[in-house]
Amino acid sequence: MKMPQVQIFERFVVTTSHKPRRKQIEIAKKLSKDLGVDYVPRRALSEIMKKGEVDFYYVVERDGRIVIRWKEGEFFFHPATAKVRMRNLNAGGKDYLIESLKLEGYETVLDVTFGLGAEAILIAHFLPKGKVIGLEKSIHVYRVVRWGIENYVSKTDWINDALKRITVINADFREYIKDLKDDSVDVVYCDPMFENPVYESNSINPIRPFASYDTLDKDDLKEMLRVAKKRVVIKSHIKDTLFKKLGIEKFTGSKGSGVIYATIEKLQPSCLCD
Repeated sequence: MKMPQVQIFERFVVTTSHKPRRKQIEIAKKLSKDLGVDYVPRRALSEIMKKGEVDFYYVVERDGRIVIRWKEGEFFFHPATAKVRMRNLNAGGKDYLIESLKLEGYETVLDVTFGLGAEAILIAHFLPKGKVIGLEKSIHVYRVVRWGIENYVSKTDWINDALKRITVINADFREYIKDLKDDSVDVVYCDPMFENPVYESNSINPIRPFASYDTLDKDDLKEMLRVAKKRVVIKSHIKDTLFKKLGIEKFTGSKGSGVIYATIEKLQPSCLCD
């Protein structure tokens, strides 16, 4: 099944909110230089947008956030879904991801499809002596989320603690993993974009124009198992064909949401390791 068609955004600039402070302008100019695009003062942005010269723009806000905006929407870093899932766990609910990872608290988890980072925050909470290394291929998702991971301050202590144990890297997981030694991390987690999008997922919808839609095959899974000491966990949707393509028959998940997780143990006999 082909991945869904998404709008591709390529032309962009960097600006600030209205009446910016000096620090905002400094951050915006540095960001524009790093990204190799123009810095545009906010007062000049509306004219550029009217002419249709850009598809989207970065905004350095007064509260310190970096936001990407375009005509139909915006996205920025926020750990909202991590809070919701932790609240559910504290109320005695299940979290299939945490159960699938089987964490003992000291591991290094390689999250090869980092996205907005909410799951990584939840994972990092269960790693008081470990860490999460997140890979994000999309430069735009990476820029916004890395800034958030490094600068966000929550009113919730467990989130602040978890953020300290997360490192985000702008990388294609295939290129990154091939340079890793055998058994160099404890667990690999992979959450590719679904073939059948769940548009009711408000947390994911904003990044669809910027996300990487790479999927994975058996060779990718073999590489993930090579670098993992313990296991690989993969997330998919019950309507997708990913697990069938990988030869995965056992999984857990929610009937209501259709989100499913497969755990492939490193020492588990499998045709995937032939």
